Amino acid sequence: MKSIFFFLLFFAVFSACSNAQLGKNTSTETIVTSNNISYEQWKKDAKSDIRLLPKFGNAVKNEAQNAADQELIEEYSKQEGTRQKGSEVLVNLGFHYYYQGDIKTAMYRFNQAWLLDPENENAFWGFASVYFALGNLSYALEELNEGLKLNPKSTKILTDIATIHMALFQNTNDEREFGKAINLFKQSYAIDPKNQNTVYKLSGAYLMKNDCNKALKYYNECKSLGGKPITKEYVDAIAVGCKI
Repeated sequence: MKSIFFFLLFFAVFSACSNAQLGKNTSTETIVTSNNISYEQWKKDAKSDIRLLPKFGNAVKNEAQNAADQELIEEYSKQEGTRQKGSEVLVNLGFHYYYQGDIKTAMYRFNQAWLLDPENENAFWGFASVYFALGNLSYALEELNEGLKLNPKSTKILTDIATIHMALFQNTNDEREFGKAINLFKQSYAIDPKNQNTVYKLSGAYLMKNDCNKALKYYNECKSLGGKPITKEYVDAIAVGCKI
C-alpha cells in the first residue's frame, strides 16, 4: 500500500521536528538544512570549529575563548536570573534555528546552553537532533542516552530514543529494535500520557504491525488531545490500513 509505505518513511522524523515541546507544538516536517551539508563535511568543518561538536568536543580552550565563555555566562545569568533559565532560553533559540534548517547555528546555541548548565538534559536533546538531521543515528542515540542519565523521566528524550529504534527497525527489520521502541514509548506514555508526540508514535508503531485496535486507540487519544502531530499522510495511512 503506497500510503503505508510513505508513512514508514516519514515516521522516523525526529520529534524535535514534530513536537517543539520546549515551545509550541508544530506539525511534522523534515528538517532541510540551509547549510546543505553532509555528515562527512560536518566532520571536516568540526576540525577547525569546536562549536560543531557537542560540549565543544571537550577541547581545552585558550584564554580568549574562556573569556568569551565567561562573558556569555554572565550575560545570560543576569538576563534570565539564573544559569539554568539562561540555558533553557538558548535551547529554545537552538531549536528556532533548527526549524529554519540552520543546524550549524543550532549546534552553536545548544553548546552555549550546555556551557551555562551542563546538567540540562535538553542541551543533549539538541545535540541529538542535529546528528539526526545529519543522518547519524548512532551519535544521536549516544547524545540522547547521555541526556536521559541526567533526567530519566524526560518524555521528550524517551520518545526520541524510541523513534530512533523505530528508524533502525525500518532499516534492518530487526524485531528487537521494534521491541525496544515499544517499551520506550510505553515508558514515556506512563510518565506523561498527554504527550501528543508519544501517543501519535505509539499509534504509528502499532499500525506498522497491523494492530488496528491499538493503532486506533492511540490515534483517537492523540486526536482528543489536539492531534497536532497528525499529518494528512498518516490519516490516509490509518484509513487504508485499518479500513476506517
